[in-house]
Amino acid sequence: MATTSAPPESSGGSSPTGTQRHSVAPRVFIPAAIVIVAFVIYGVALPKQAETLILAVQSAIVAGFSWYYVGLVSAFVVFAVWLGVGHFGDIKLGPDDEEPEFGVVAWLSMLFAAGMGIGLVYWGVAEPLRHLAEPKPGFDGTREEAGQQAMIQTFLHWGIHPWAIYVVIGLAIAYAVHRKGRPISIRWALEPLFGDRVKGWVGDLIDIVAIVGTLFGVATSLGLGVMQIGAGLGFTMGIEPSTMLYIILIGSITLLATLSVVTGVKRGIKWLSNLNMGLAGGMLLFVLLTGPTLFIAREFMQSIGLYVQNILSLSFDVTALQGGDGQTWQATWTSFYWGWWISWAPFVGVFIARISRGRTVRQFVGGVLLVPSVITFLWFSVFGGSGIYKQLFQNGNFIDRSQDPPVSTDGALFNLLEGLPGGFFVSILAIILITLFFVTSSDSGSLVVDMLASGGDPEPPTWSRIFWAVAEGAVAIALLTAGGLVALQTMSILIALPFSIVMILMCFATYKELHAERQAVLRVQRRRQREELTEHVSQSLIKEGLIDEPEPDGAGGTSTSGTATATLTRESTEPRDRLDD
Repeated sequence: MATTSAPPESSGGSSPTGTQRHSVAPRVFIPAAIVIVAFVIYGVALPKQAETLILAVQSAIVAGFSWYYVGLVSAFVVFAVWLGVGHFGDIKLGPDDEEPEFGVVAWLSMLFAAGMGIGLVYWGVAEPLRHLAEPKPGFDGTREEAGQQAMIQTFLHWGIHPWAIYVVIGLAIAYAVHRKGRPISIRWALEPLFGDRVKGWVGDLIDIVAIVGTLFGVATSLGLGVMQIGAGLGFTMGIEPSTMLYIILIGSITLLATLSVVTGVKRGIKWLSNLNMGLAGGMLLFVLLTGPTLFIAREFMQSIGLYVQNILSLSFDVTALQGGDGQTWQATWTSFYWGWWISWAPFVGVFIARISRGRTVRQFVGGVLLVPSVITFLWFSVFGGSGIYKQLFQNGNFIDRSQDPPVSTDGALFNLLEGLPGGFFVSILAIILITLFFVTSSDSGSLVVDMLASGGDPEPPTWSRIFWAVAEGAVAIALLTAGGLVALQTMSILIALPFSIVMILMCFATYKELHAERQAVLRVQRRRQREELTEHVSQSLIKEGLIDEPEPDGAGGTSTSGTATATLTRESTEPRDRLDD
């Protein structure tokens, strides 16, 4: 998943003391850099051994932890919904009297931008067709039923589940940054649990895991994207895709992103982001109007209904009774996606936290869960629905049973565009769109990683931004060299494992903070109610002549005659104060 908006800017201090440091945090930067560099050297120098190791790790994780990923992400959905509809919903992510930093339209547009990236372009046509060609193990139905099931399964992988992951981390960071004034760093989201220990090795370890996870997530997107660019170049220019072509493409894109980092021109990044959104919207509208428009509209509505109807069973389906085929399918799809989203969580979480200052918890949860999900459903209905329609009803050539996989994941988009009017020119625009997504993703990703490696400094040193931008490209090259798509998917699943523990802790930390704030508000409200009740009773007793009216004192205030009012006040408040305590 690739963010297409400008890099986030801190609204809090750049360090715990609020001073501008503009330097890296050695205890975070150095260990994270060592892990990344060691993996790159290993993957490039010993690609066969690296591929063997990666496959072994994949088998072990999928066999032992698929159920864990599925259950955990479903729990995140429940947690996010509970926060949104519960009594914490009116707590504001910022000062109580502060208005939202961005208007509703701009905020929702940027939420969509955070979810609109290379992942949707890569999988928009390919995933529904892959599910059509190779349904989930245990499925038994007609081709048409397989097509419908393919759309529902795709909606699961791209719907509220991934966005619930981003709610967990985005809300925790937004509360720490906007409500508590902390720097932009993962560690401060866990301050409610660890206290000042987040300033020591505990916080360092949290940020290191977040950095490595984010960098591998960005690298996975880079790897997937260059494979699709390679397929597009093959369709439009006859260039044969190869590992060397992928390396050249990654190097070129990384160079562009590095130049953007060096210049530090945020207007350029915003311009590229707006161009991305324009191209993506234009391509969506083109396919909608030149494709099977009526079918797309009908399928969009029908798939949403079936998705809502089946979401509970789909959420907990781990193909437990399908043996090895079920495990292989889980590794290729659901487990990969949940790992990919978790590895992306620090990046996207920081971004949506940054743009949500002044929103309430309820607005945050509702906006993040629902709006990107609905727009994503539309995207897959247009692109994936068009592919399924052509395959089922127009003898499409998307599926080739002699190939493994039977659908060209890299080339499915260009296969679809080729069959539409003016498809050649739109394919060229698609290649440009994918490339621009890379540049903005790599640039923004490197900045977010660098902020984490600099203790939350919103303006980290330029040289370290360059380092992380180059590191993202190097990791993508190492993964492609060490096993291609399988390696990219496996590393996402692997890196997500330790960071998932951090996210579980974030849930507890967020609840603790919100609960404490709610209790503090309730105590103030009860105290005011007691004071009002005491005043009311005092005035009633004065009117009845049971106590004397307070007399002015020498300081311009009032003093009571006797101790009746003081006694009344003490007796009416002390027992309740003890209960509050």
